[in-house]
Amino acid sequence: MGFDDLMRRYFGTDDIARLSAAELEAGSERLAVDFGLETDAPRRFALWALMHILGQAPDLDVAFKNPAEQDAARNFMDLCAGAAPPPQ
Repeated sequence: MGFDDLMRRYFGTDDIARLSAAELEAGSERLAVDFGLETDAPRRFALWALMHILGQAPDLDVAFKNPAEQDAARNFMDLCAGAAPPPQ
């Protein structure tokens, strides 16, 4: 699951700047539902990562029961925090 693929699947575009507030909310709701239903660990992590990027991810202890998955999520969060903002 690539980032652009996830964006197109849930939001109909890979350009988040073009989304209205209503489109962002609707896509975020679909994303949250799929996250809750997903049982495949890598796909679930990809959905959580997108939710994190959008500032809508559930807390780690809620999202992941497996300590290794929680550690992976923490590492992802650290990487995101250290990443340079995208060019405007």
